[in-house]
Amino acid sequence: MDVSKQSRLNYRVQNIIFILLFLSAVGLLAWLSTQHTLSSDWTAGKRNSLAEDTIKLLEQIKGPVNIRSYQADDTTLQLAVKEILERYQQHKKDLEYRLLNPDLDIEMAKADDITQYGQTIIKYNDKTERIDNLSEQNITNALLRLSRNTQPVLYFLQGHGERNPVDTSAVGYNTLSSKLQEQGFELRSLNLLKDDLSAGNSTLIIAAPSHALLPGEIDKIKQFIQAGGHLLWLQDPNVPAELLSLAETLQISFVNGVVVDNNQNLRMMLGISHPAILPIISYKLHAITKQMQYFTLFTTATAMNINEDSEWQATPLLLTQDTSWAETDGFIMDIEFNADRGDTQGPLSIGYALERTPGDQQKPQRVVVIGDSDFASNNNIGHGANLVFMQNVINWLSEDDALIAIAPKNAPDIQLDLDDTKITIIGFGFLVIIPLLLLISGFTIWYKRRNR
Repeated sequence: MDVSKQSRLNYRVQNIIFILLFLSAVGLLAWLSTQHTLSSDWTAGKRNSLAEDTIKLLEQIKGPVNIRSYQADDTTLQLAVKEILERYQQHKKDLEYRLLNPDLDIEMAKADDITQYGQTIIKYNDKTERIDNLSEQNITNALLRLSRNTQPVLYFLQGHGERNPVDTSAVGYNTLSSKLQEQGFELRSLNLLKDDLSAGNSTLIIAAPSHALLPGEIDKIKQFIQAGGHLLWLQDPNVPAELLSLAETLQISFVNGVVVDNNQNLRMMLGISHPAILPIISYKLHAITKQMQYFTLFTTATAMNINEDSEWQATPLLLTQDTSWAETDGFIMDIEFNADRGDTQGPLSIGYALERTPGDQQKPQRVVVIGDSDFASNNNIGHGANLVFMQNVINWLSEDDALIAIAPKNAPDIQLDLDDTKITIIGFGFLVIIPLLLLISGFTIWYKRRNR
């Protein structure tokens, strides 16, 4: 090929054009990156995206939401706050937010009663919530509280050894009650000897009383039910005699014994050590359970049946496996089904949702009876989907059907648990194998070059 001045000129022109086009393409891509954002969350559990429950809540909220977040003059912090709030804005276009500095926007901060950096005001439907820490769980819970038309009241029956909503011990209900308060429920203790009970916007919770209720107290509860009040009854095995009349009012009967499941394969997969620790892995179709995709775990539960002539529309929420039965004998040692001793073969229901429309009332009356109270204790509420199930039950009883599936996103396990053998193998690989391979490859390259 002959190289001439013309060919050199053409070559230079081509190079210049290529460089100009390349720089133009880079500049265009840089401009597009400032105008449009394309992101993909590949983390386990979608830790950098909104939870599905949060997205569903945003879809249910109708009308604009306004957020004012008061942050310090820190660019990195403000970018992190914007990232969180823009996740909400992507799913709710009429959500608007402003980042304010309380040192500069003094009048606005005074009007919002801001006392420290990081506080955020959320306004929706002429109601206001203030949160101190900006996180998805706090924002979502605030939106959930704002979306409620009224504040539902939960009455925890006390005075008979029931589970206590403020008890922080392993058997208490403090964790559950804290989650419910975050979602806008008002919790009150109820002593039937001195307090009145009305069937208004409230739900009565009876959590496994260990001492006998007086006849007058039982009558008050029956009157509450007959008036259309909502009830959550958590009952452990060996039902007290005075509560059997309450079961008759609800037209249910308890099965004698403790429900056990001796499915060895299932117990091994779930890491369950005792047959009286009962996993529920499938659910009947109901508003409470329709969004549940994870197992719940119950301990020493009792089963129940609904009477054939019941006026209630009954749904067995929690059905055990075919390998389960109600054990009437001791279950500390090896267990086996024995019908002659009175054992009842499964599948059995350890939870019912009851619904009816009494008298001339327009709204249905709702009752949930569960044959276990341990599953909601501080020690067990974190197992499986126990917390989600309890929140769904409370929301359904409070007639917040649209919010039943809303639950805080649980962070996945991000810790790497290794036993001693695996740690030894990894350490040997990094400290011995990899350096040895590098030495061998280096020697090989040096040897080949030397022989050339």
